[in-house]
Amino acid sequence: MAEKGTSKDEETFDVMDLAEYAKRQRWWNRVFGNNSRPIAEKYSVATQLAIGGVTGWCAGFLFKKVGKLAASAVGGGFFLLQVANHTGYIKVDWKRVEQDMNKAKKQLKLNAEKPPAEVRTKVDEVTAFVKRNIVLTGGFAGGFLIGLAS
Repeated sequence: MAEKGTSKDEETFDVMDLAEYAKRQRWWNRVFGNNSRPIAEKYSVATQLAIGGVTGWCAGFLFKKVGKLAASAVGGGFFLLQVANHTGYIKVDWKRVEQDMNKAKKQLKLNAEKPPAEVRTKVDEVTAFVKRNIVLTGGFAGGFLIGLAS
């Protein structure tokens, strides 16, 4: 950079030893170093994969545990309902249950033909996010599958 008070031909520059600079950096900064691209690409590919993979694994692991708990609760509740029905503790009006189920099916068919505007906008937002952050999303998907398997 040019200093004030000097002629145009005289400029001073700071000399930087890149080898020393690299030695002073922490190992994770060398591997996962940041760059100055737009916000969607703020981190390096390795960082995006690592963040996506770890968060995906955590989400998959929790999904697996909560899914097992929910399945056990629903199955156990149904089992207890059947036992209570057969032993005479409760009486279930199965015709009314069937009528209510048919009403619910009709309502679902009517509402499923055209999703509301807020659902469409959220789907568009998610699609745009996935397209902008494909590396992060790929890491998340892989980590999610590994979390489900572990």
